[in-house]
Amino acid sequence: MNEVYYYMGKYRVKVVTQSVGYWIVEALDEFEDYVDGARIKVNIGERRIVPIDAIHKRKYLAPPVKEHSYELQMEKKLKRLVDKQEKEQDNKED
Repeated sequence: MNEVYYYMGKYRVKVVTQSVGYWIVEALDEFEDYVDGARIKVNIGERRIVPIDAIHKRKYLAPPVKEHSYELQMEKKLKRLVDKQEKEQDNKED
């Protein structure tokens, strides 16, 4: 159990104990965590109980948040209207 894992995909931790649903990890990096809506500074060597799905074997950044689907639809609609108006203006000039 001396493998290095990544908490939230970016903070190095070492798994101390595994149980159903949660693991106890020891911080290898300093980071800030949220508990009950409050920020808590986690120091090196401090132990935390974290859900299994927050621990990853590789370092990664979360994918960017997608825009709201309504905004994307309205952007496409606006582009179509602009293209349509440009075509109409080109036809009037001819």
